[in-house]
Amino acid sequence: MKLNISKTLVGCSIALCASVLPFTAMADDYPNQDIRLIIPYGAGGPTDVIFRKIAREAEKELGVSIVPVNMSGAGATLGSRHVKDAEPDGYTILGGHDNIALSKIAGMVDYSYEAFEPVSRVTQTFNMPTTYPEHPVQDASEIPQYIEDHPGEVKFSMIPTSTDHFFWMQMFDAMGIDPADVKLISYPDTTEQMAALMAKEIDFTITNAACCASFYEDGTFRPLGVAHSERLSGSALEDIKTFHEMGVDMESATSRGIFAPKGTPQERIDILADAFETALENEELRTTLINELGSEPSFLAGQAYQDFLTENEANLTKVSKNIEF
Repeated sequence: MKLNISKTLVGCSIALCASVLPFTAMADDYPNQDIRLIIPYGAGGPTDVIFRKIAREAEKELGVSIVPVNMSGAGATLGSRHVKDAEPDGYTILGGHDNIALSKIAGMVDYSYEAFEPVSRVTQTFNMPTTYPEHPVQDASEIPQYIEDHPGEVKFSMIPTSTDHFFWMQMFDAMGIDPADVKLISYPDTTEQMAALMAKEIDFTITNAACCASFYEDGTFRPLGVAHSERLSGSALEDIKTFHEMGVDMESATSRGIFAPKGTPQERIDILADAFETALENEELRTTLINELGSEPSFLAGQAYQDFLTENEANLTKVSKNIEF
């Protein structure tokens, strides 16, 4: 009987080792092949450009290529679902942002941040209400009075369930604006919103420096403020007042970060996080992010990033009470 038990224990040990050894071996030489970075948006947009530039620096630390793969569709859930269901081996990661939580809040998917292993936050891009040059509103603090003077006529553009949809609701709440007093006009993407603003079909849209710094500089658009506590850097941005300067207690940013499938070994999460942190220390990259893409390098990892995501989702959920999905 003892012999049988011993054989059983030996057998279990061998089986256990067989199941553990591959992970240990993989952890020791990770990464040893290219890493796919899934970007759940089309090529050329702010999210795509920002992640590609950061990945180019991070891959120098990892010693393998980070291959960006654009996987747009289904409100950015096609790409996030692909990563959520991928093998948790550290070779498929997601470049995502607040839209992960927004998709769940809107009822589009049944998962949020908890379905992933958060690797690190990399940047924050602060949002700005924007209008066309001839519009009578000069800055965001004048919007409530303009609505009062034009009841039911003022048009705000938005992509349903996106960050700009939530931004308006948050701003209306901060400024004491009743959403019933304005018109929210839906558009499929940022490009069509910008075209509508150029055509003066709407009064206001949401932009950020990542997409529109050159439009501010050449006078195509007029930024009405930045939802941040500090002014942005760059010749086209430094004169834009913050919401706090205008007496509006509100901040709003698109916070971009890296996510891995649930179950990815912690040592691989740490290796990835270290690589992205080192990448963001590159001065040339930081200058490009700040001055050309209007995005602040803002690294967070570990429990600090987890806490940020938890608070972020709670805040978005609170704002969603005023939104009909």
